[in-house]
Amino acid sequence: MSHFKFNMKVILSIGYLGIAIIMIRPDSPVDSNEQDDDVVVEGGLRPKKLDSYFGQQLVKDDLNIAIKAAQKRNDSLDHLLFHGPPGLGKTTLAMIVAEEMGVSIRITSGPAIERAGDLASILTNLQKDDVLFIDEIHRLPTSVEEVLYPAMEDFSVDIVLGKGPKAREVRLKINKFTLVGATTRFSLISQPLRDRFGSSHRLQFYEINDLEKIINQSAHVLKCVISPKGITEIAKRSRGTARVANRILRRVRDYALVEEDGDIDDRIAADALRRMQIDDFGLDQMDRQLLLALVKDFNGGPVGLDTLAAAISEDSETIMDVYEPYLLKLGFMLRTPKGRIASEKAFQHLGITYKNPTDKKNLNQIEQSSF
Repeated sequence: MSHFKFNMKVILSIGYLGIAIIMIRPDSPVDSNEQDDDVVVEGGLRPKKLDSYFGQQLVKDDLNIAIKAAQKRNDSLDHLLFHGPPGLGKTTLAMIVAEEMGVSIRITSGPAIERAGDLASILTNLQKDDVLFIDEIHRLPTSVEEVLYPAMEDFSVDIVLGKGPKAREVRLKINKFTLVGATTRFSLISQPLRDRFGSSHRLQFYEINDLEKIINQSAHVLKCVISPKGITEIAKRSRGTARVANRILRRVRDYALVEEDGDIDDRIAADALRRMQIDDFGLDQMDRQLLLALVKDFNGGPVGLDTLAAAISEDSETIMDVYEPYLLKLGFMLRTPKGRIASEKAFQHLGITYKNPTDKKNLNQIEQSSF
């Protein structure tokens, strides 16, 4: 039975500045974007305190000091910005910050706030020291973003009353609050908005040992029995992403309940992952199809992005934003000025004899990619 569908979802977000098209990876277990079943289950798996949040140690240490300092001052926390790939725990950290500070949290997203009045309404209803979390904050319309500037600096909101010649601007004081922004596209946040955050934290991909702790903790919450080797089998295929680890755990649990006695060991985990077509590196069918096209159809490259996209009937932006980052992280694919090149590791992983790129000069011009 197939556990995922290969139909590409396209979300249209109709906002203040027009229509934004967001390409989302197909419904694969290794998709780091939030899926429908994550919304239902993920909340129960989120840690509530910093002590039970595994990984991201540098970020945790900084937050721990900031929270304790704010509590000793009896003041609100500085505004925080979390950035990094999806599924690494930005929303969870925002919730933990509110929990540790003993205040309420209001959660929204950039695309959901279409007009300046929408944001003004949210800000005026915040209680003292509350946390306002805005996910995908880089997608705020410019007119909405400008409302944030005085709110973040002076804790006030400018409201226009009336219309035409009789219109007048009134500045309303609001309660002190902490804005926590999250983004997967740090470079798209305007400099004026970036400068108003007290601190900015980049979340990194998780190490295997941190993912093992996350999976063990989630297994306890889900009341499923899993061996240490079973945990490792899932962790090493989770693409360094907590959300992917939890999703795979749930699907392996379901497989164990239906096909086995319910307990999970390394054999059962490996069988379930094989059925989901997830290999030892966490690559799914579409990842391998992309690599195969690059290796077999184009002799390892270099090949242009649009040509590669046409070869696998995929959108070029989807390849660049969804599939490439993890392949680049693994070192399976290289970006050069003349196009994409498959590395020797990619050939070895696919079991194909390695061929040197036709233009070796490209290897000295590999672009550095950030995630």
